[in-house]
Amino acid sequence: MAVTVKECLELQLLEVEMLLSMFPKRGEFSVDADAVPSIQRYLRNADGALPPQLEYRIALHVGEAKVKVELQVLLPHMYPQVAPQLFARSDALHRQQQLQLNTRLASHMSSLAAGDLCVCEAVQWVRDNSLPFLEHSTASSECASGEVRVKEMLHRMWIYSHHIYRQELRKKIFDCAKKLNLTGFCLTGKPGVICVEGLRENCEEFWRVIRYPNWKHISCKHVENVEVEGSIENLRLFHSFEDLQFQAHGDYGLRNDYHMDLGQFLEFLKQHQSGHIFQILFGVEGKLSDN
Repeated sequence: MAVTVKECLELQLLEVEMLLSMFPKRGEFSVDADAVPSIQRYLRNADGALPPQLEYRIALHVGEAKVKVELQVLLPHMYPQVAPQLFARSDALHRQQQLQLNTRLASHMSSLAAGDLCVCEAVQWVRDNSLPFLEHSTASSECASGEVRVKEMLHRMWIYSHHIYRQELRKKIFDCAKKLNLTGFCLTGKPGVICVEGLRENCEEFWRVIRYPNWKHISCKHVENVEVEGSIENLRLFHSFEDLQFQAHGDYGLRNDYHMDLGQFLEFLKQHQSGHIFQILFGVEGKLSDN
């Protein structure tokens, strides 16, 4: 007999209860405050709209040094009938090592029987298999420290969207940028523009997170890379992640469908040595008014 979405969501909540018992300490298991209640509301009234996909993070401490490895989990509505989206990350891992770790994790998860709850299995696998990657990363860092200077790359991404309105989406953007130590801005309204700058792997992780699973009408229009010996901090054009809201043109009531003042946006870009980006984003050369 076919398994229903309701049955899958019930199993997802059971697994969350197990994980909470395994990770009771503050900061070990992180989930949005409304994530579980929204599923519970749907289970009480399955005639309503589907709740957002369940998303949470589990902080693991690996090895004698207790290095933090975070397992990010995103569950499709039909999990465990379909595979979960899993991603392990650690500040102690270089990008290539992190990629290798996740490739191994995906290979292991694909070998498990379909239809079974498997996040606990993923947690145990990450605990048991992260240490060799972390040790290799430490050895690589020690070798690099013997060189004259270590080079770092500042990565800057310019992202365009048809519009950015929803509060939960904006919260996801700001939370993700803060978590990954990215600076830049989010221009709310129509059009929507996001700029993030920081380490390349963090920018790419931000891009992966915000566009998944199905944000339509969004694209990365331009990428800038600047290499420097030492820290990237002096290369940043922005000192924080800003919330940009300029004067709107046109407010159509309930649609909340308004266009931002692009003249003010162009001025903002020029103040941050980025006036050339206007043409890349919109296809026209930006010109400030004489007023």
